[in-house]
Amino acid sequence: MVGKFMLVLFVVAIFQLYSSPVSANPAIITGYDPMEVCIENCAQCKKMLGAWFEGQLCAESCIKYRGKMIPDCENYASISPFLNKL
Repeated sequence: MVGKFMLVLFVVAIFQLYSSPVSANPAIITGYDPMEVCIENCAQCKKMLGAWFEGQLCAESCIKYRGKMIPDCENYASISPFLNKL
């Protein structure tokens, strides 16, 4: 009796699983916000370079240029405006 009930319950669960639509939203399809990426990169560069990197100035430029110039911490040309000489 319990075995039949478990089998029926299992079949109903499988039916529900396959009959309900899945609404997945992967990030690749939805895109990304360049300003968000820019500000996150500024924070990452600040963590990597510490006092030599002006994180506040970097984030302000992200806002000013609306994320058009995304800094790359490993590319000197993209972060040179935000480096200080201590």
